[in-house]
Amino acid sequence: MLLTGGLKSLLPHVLRRIIRCNRLSISNTSGMAEGYKQANVVILHKSLADDFEKFCHANNGPLPLLYRSQPGDWKCPSLSSDSDIRTDCLQYRKYEHGACTGSLRSLKEYSEQLKDMVTFYLGCSFSFEKAVQTAGIPIRNVEQKCNVSMYKTSVPCYSISMFHCNLVVTMRPIPESKLEAAVLATSELKEAHGAPVHIGDPGLLGIQDLSKPDYGDPVHLHPGDIPVFWACGVTGVEAIINCRAPLAFTHSPGCMFITDLKNDNVRSLGGVPQVHCISQDPVHFSIVSAEAAQKINTLETLIGIDPGERGIAHLRRQGELLRACLAMSHAGSVLITTGFPTHFTHQPPEENDGPPGALAIAAMLQALEKQVAIVTDRRAVDLHKKIVEEGVHLGILKKPIPLLSYQRESADSALMFLCENGNPGKPRFDHLVAIERAGMAADGNYYNARKVNIKHLVDPIDDLFLAAQTIPGITTTGVGDGGNELGMGKVKDAVKKHIKNGDVIACDVGADFAVVAGVSNWGGYAIACALHVLRCCEIHDRYLRRAVGFPRAPSKSLWLPALPSVAKEEKLLKTLVQLEVRSGKTASLEMEVDGLPFYNTHSLMIEKLL
Repeated sequence: MLLTGGLKSLLPHVLRRIIRCNRLSISNTSGMAEGYKQANVVILHKSLADDFEKFCHANNGPLPLLYRSQPGDWKCPSLSSDSDIRTDCLQYRKYEHGACTGSLRSLKEYSEQLKDMVTFYLGCSFSFEKAVQTAGIPIRNVEQKCNVSMYKTSVPCYSISMFHCNLVVTMRPIPESKLEAAVLATSELKEAHGAPVHIGDPGLLGIQDLSKPDYGDPVHLHPGDIPVFWACGVTGVEAIINCRAPLAFTHSPGCMFITDLKNDNVRSLGGVPQVHCISQDPVHFSIVSAEAAQKINTLETLIGIDPGERGIAHLRRQGELLRACLAMSHAGSVLITTGFPTHFTHQPPEENDGPPGALAIAAMLQALEKQVAIVTDRRAVDLHKKIVEEGVHLGILKKPIPLLSYQRESADSALMFLCENGNPGKPRFDHLVAIERAGMAADGNYYNARKVNIKHLVDPIDDLFLAAQTIPGITTTGVGDGGNELGMGKVKDAVKKHIKNGDVIACDVGADFAVVAGVSNWGGYAIACALHVLRCCEIHDRYLRRAVGFPRAPSKSLWLPALPSVAKEEKLLKTLVQLEVRSGKTASLEMEVDGLPFYNTHSLMIEKLL
């Protein structure tokens, strides 16, 4: 028997010959024939072949099709010379009516049945291991001399006819400092599954225990490692099991067919990917193209001007808009809060900065088919109901948004509000957004910019943001323009140092992401634009759908109308004037926000963002 030493440098045709002679004492082909493509194998009856090929094309992340044979053809000339699929995998599995009925070293005894069967050769992540190592990234399973870990997920593949199953993934522990290098090394190797489909907590894929893989071996994570998941060709095995074909064969997971093709035919996928952390609990990273990230950073710069000369430049943190919008892009349900009753001597006391930005965010979230709700002060629910109704009438919103209020009735009121039956494992919302929402100061009061306490007009919605810090899976964003808004606690030290009255008015409650704008509405417009940029990013779209199903091509009919426009915002501001919602700085009922005229200031900003 031959041992593993030196096998990684052997040429593929030599390795196949050794495998054919049954002379290897190894359990998998990870690390073998470095730099050459390896393939998953599925063999099924010719009557099923066309539908299975369609299934592969519909889920080309896990099932990149390298070659489809003719019925009874045991060779694959475009992948290898002198090969025989009956003998050239280390081990095979036999399936009858969906049940695995045996492990085999050879399929020669089934040569008669194979005459009516078609072989599919599908890309394998073993193929990218050399590229990952070349980038200076350790392959832990190779180090630990074991097979890669493979897991069934809760992510459904796109079904075709009788072929349906959930995605299977491989997991490789990657040092956090090497995450972006790992994505770069694999993103263009589409025939080896391409970029990862998930980086971070396995529970987000429905994987309960990394120490118990469904296929392969458990792989130990080193301190500082992050679990990184790639789509896996064993997805094809699951599809074979579920289709319950009378007879089918596959490779045994980890025992690949080794081809003569080198990993040098890369194909670009919409630019260079970047990796960004969007959550610490659970740990979750997202992927976006450098081009899309740069666009969003430009949006952030545009809204960062300081027309009121408040000193907000000291509050800005580069990249907050991008990370906030990546978190929202992954969210399924978003709760928005707004309302700053700065004009305590007027009725209503609300200012007109906040609601337009909230509706702009909600409109794009609706277009992206996410659940959206608004929570505000109980005394202001009727006002916001009129604003939402007008938003629908003006075509800003596709449909009305549920309006909620929150009252602190007990110690666990916030938990009960945010989670089903107060269970932190079942949050109702994935993301909370506060935009121009009065925020609680360190002394428990709420202040406007002039240091007037308006606590009697504000419900304690801050509780929800504080509770979210303790609930895994809920991330938060605060949008503000002066430092006294909910969420700005993240930059409270800068507020106290640089903003007038900051030592008193600074909000003490932070958010995961603090988006600082010259006017908070601008922050809302920028979030809507950034969410649109992300949805049009091919790299991010693939990551969102876990590389299964078809790319969601930008739909002008669905997403573009959801963007803010000068015409829509002009009509909405006129509505707010009619409802006697006043400008923040001046309390006037003119076409202005924060004392700045709508025309040639706010209208110009909208045009720049678009």
